[in-house]
Order: sequence, then C-alpha cells, then structure tokens
Amino acid sequence: MSLEPIDPETALELYLTDKEAELAESSIQSHRYRLKHFLRWCEIEDIDNLNDLTGRKLQQYRLWRRDDGDLSVASEKTQMDTLRVFIRWAESIDAVEQDLSTKVRSPSMTPEQNTRDEMLETEEAEAVLSYLAKYDYASREHVTVALMWHTMMRVSSVNALDVDDYNPGEQYIEVHHRPETDTPIKNKKDGERLVALSDDICMLLNDWIEEKRPNVTDDFGREPLVATREGRANKTTLRKYVYQATRPCFRGAECPEDRDPEECEAAVNDQEAFRCPANVNPHAIRRGSITHSLNSDLPDNVVSDRANVSPAVIEQHYDRRSEKEKMEQRRDYLDRL
Repeated sequence: MSLEPIDPETALELYLTDKEAELAESSIQSHRYRLKHFLRWCEIEDIDNLNDLTGRKLQQYRLWRRDDGDLSVASEKTQMDTLRVFIRWAESIDAVEQDLSTKVRSPSMTPEQNTRDEMLETEEAEAVLSYLAKYDYASREHVTVALMWHTMMRVSSVNALDVDDYNPGEQYIEVHHRPETDTPIKNKKDGERLVALSDDICMLLNDWIEEKRPNVTDDFGREPLVATREGRANKTTLRKYVYQATRPCFRGAECPEDRDPEECEAAVNDQEAFRCPANVNPHAIRRGSITHSLNSDLPDNVVSDRANVSPAVIEQHYDRRSEKEKMEQRRDYLDRL
C-alpha cells in the first residue's frame, strides 16, 4: 500500500472536521483535548509525518503519556481508546499502515476501576445553591445548577427543556426527546419522563420565567427554558455555568490548591473556569444528587425512574454509599418485618 504523507496537526483537523457530522460538539472538544497530547509527543519526537508511526512508537507514546499526565487507569484507557479511533480513521485516508489501530494498546479495567469518583458532595451542593440564592438569585447559573441537583438530569435533558414543558400548577416538568429540532436526549424515547418538582424549585423557575428569562425563541420557534439573549443555551454553555458556580473561590471559600484568586486564571476569567482543579463537571452534580437521594432513603426504584438510569448502573457508577451505610439504612426496615 502506498501511504500519502500528512503531518499530525493537519490530520487532526481533518479528523475533527470529519467527525462533526456524527459527534456532538462536546465530544469533538473531548477528542481535541485528548489528542492534543499526541500532537505534543509528535513534536517532541520530531514526528512530522504520520506515515512514520509504528506499533512500537505508539506504545512509547502510551508510556510517555501515562507518566506525563500522571494518569489513572481509567484516564489512560480513555485517552488510548480515543487515539485508536483516530488511528483507525488515519488508515482510511492512507496516512498510516493498515491495521495499525490494532496495535494501540489500552489497559483492561475491572468494574471497580471503570467508575469515576468525582462527585458534588451534599454540603458543597448546599453551599453553592445557598450562595446563588443569596447573591445571584434566579440567574441562568442558579437555575441550571438547581435543576441539575434537584432533578438529577443530564446536561442534554436540561438543554432540551422548553418553557411549555414546565407545569407550575401541578409542579412537574416534562423531558422530551426532540432530535428533529436539535434537542436529543441520551436515552431517546426511553428517556422521556415527568419529573416532580419541589415548592422551592417551582418558585425559582417562576421567578426566572417571569422576571429574568429573555423573551426569545430558538431556531425552530421553540421557547427554551434556559435561554440566553441569542436563544437556547447550548450544552457547552450549561457546562460553563456549572464550572463557574462550583469554583470554591466563587462563593468565597478557600482554594484547596492554595491558589491566589487574584492571580489564578480560572478565578479571574469565567471563560477559563473549567481549568479550576477544585470545581466539578455536570456529571458530578448528577452523581452527587443520586447519592444524596439514596442516603436520604429514597427507594432505589424511585431514584432509578427519576434519574432515568437502571439500578445496575446506579450501583456501579453512581452509588457512593459505603457498605456500612447501606447496612444501616437496611436496618431501619427490620421493625417492619
């Protein structure tokens, strides 16, 4: 087979452009972030043509990246799996030898390792929401974080909500899968559901809609619940709100990394909030809310239905209760036997 020369930077841009048709914007950004380390390594190793890649060199990259990033097993697997997809794509344009992707190795993981422990703890969630309620009440950030914590929704579900999906009289909100108007949700039709809301959340949503929500529609004439002046707040924007609001310095708490908030880029620039080492992503809010609900003795099946996730997945990926905590909660039911 005759290979066609291509430099790593050009290949990556072509790859990401090709993937735009099948991946969400957030996934494109994740691929770019993971593969930028591969570009760094290529520069260090003077690899300016992907034709020169071999299985041995890819293994050298794996070991370099593991040490360079001090990666956990889960992070290493994620990054190498993404590299394998990229190399497989490179095969399709004759940039690397055929079947080179099969030589990209990544670690095997046990079910225990295949979980992420990042979680917004209950105390921290309450502190964030209390601060927002006092100093930034009914803002987009407040509405976004409160909805995620109270309903356990994924980012895609919050992004998909319209004003008409909210029923203030009966205090619930409807989640719909609407891919034809650019708001799909993860589990598609199976993810559609009614979610009950508390008095406090309804009061917050009422104030947001009546007092602060911009009177706008999206490109399809729908009225998004979480709206900006330009229309529907996209998923990247919703994630940005979470990163901003969960920075400890945002609410005046001490930085666990002992950074000076006047010099820390993540503190002084909201657009760089994702660089904060002490804030959390939206999925950590979901994980924390699910664990909080389980700790509050909400039955597993109720949490499962409300969060739209199976009991088995809750057990493996979300439930952060210790075995002793589970035992003590079961003890409360003994008197009913």
